[in-house]
Amino acid sequence: MAGDATRIFTGIAGSYDRVAAVLSLGQDPRWRRALVDVIDARPTDRVLDVATGTGMVAQALHDRFGCAVVGLDQSADMLRMARTRDGVFESIVEGRAEHLPFNSAAFDHLTFTYLLRYVDDPATTMCELARVVKPGGRVAMVEFGVPGVSLDDAGQVGAEHVPHAQGVNARELEGPGRAGVRAWRSTWS
Repeated sequence: MAGDATRIFTGIAGSYDRVAAVLSLGQDPRWRRALVDVIDARPTDRVLDVATGTGMVAQALHDRFGCAVVGLDQSADMLRMARTRDGVFESIVEGRAEHLPFNSAAFDHLTFTYLLRYVDDPATTMCELARVVKPGGRVAMVEFGVPGVSLDDAGQVGAEHVPHAQGVNARELEGPGRAGVRAWRSTWS
């Protein structure tokens, strides 16, 4: 699975935004807005956007909140497109979600879209994502796909899987255009 992402995303960066809209039957922009709503960042916050791709979520976070956004993706092609978004990113990093090159509690919030299908161990990856978020920060995601592993399974990544978590509250957001958007707010020990 993890190796598939590099192969899949090489050469499609220029058409990726259109393809995402088509594959989601036009819901992708609505899901992205719901994701950004959940983060509710302040202008002084730092947000890590994992699997930033072409930078659509980062752009929305920056435009809505004026916060600092760091983008991370393993695809050099996708990051090349993200770099065309002037003034959006504090920095852009080529790297993998499974091994984030950041200190613990380095970010106020974290977002990711369409990530968990491309990692070999989603629970371990969720622990790594949680590691870099400050206590009380929000982690929000958008995923869609054919049923098999439900979002409820992903939402079960809680205190038993995240050693430093006192509690992880995962909930699926309700309302038009919010299917597939999950948010976590955590307190850390």
